[in-house]
Amino acid sequence: MKRCMIVDDSRVIRRFAAKIVQDLGFETTEAEDGRQALQACRDQMPDAIVLDWEMPVMDGIAVTEELRRMPGGNRVAVIMCTVKNEPKSIQEALDVGADEYIMKPFDSEIVRTKFVLLGLIG
Repeated sequence: MKRCMIVDDSRVIRRFAAKIVQDLGFETTEAEDGRQALQACRDQMPDAIVLDWEMPVMDGIAVTEELRRMPGGNRVAVIMCTVKNEPKSIQEALDVGADEYIMKPFDSEIVRTKFVLLGLIG
């Protein structure tokens, strides 16, 4: 079974996103900040990460940069999830290695569409 990590400082958003991703057939893990997420990736690299941009300890941009330097980190589909909607912000996320971008608030159809675009599901 494919695995997806949900990284967000909001427990409510983590649980909401995890339910959506589980319904797509993924096993999920959760992290509440970027440092926890990177440690979990060192232990077992997921297939995908739904990653909040703005978090305490380490933000999504820093997580993506570090993840891409880790062994196997270039194979993880990273979906940046944020309230930032300026083209400059979207480009910044893509430039550091995010594969896709989701705006908050999101729903199951948006997540499903991004997973299809990334080839994670059919």
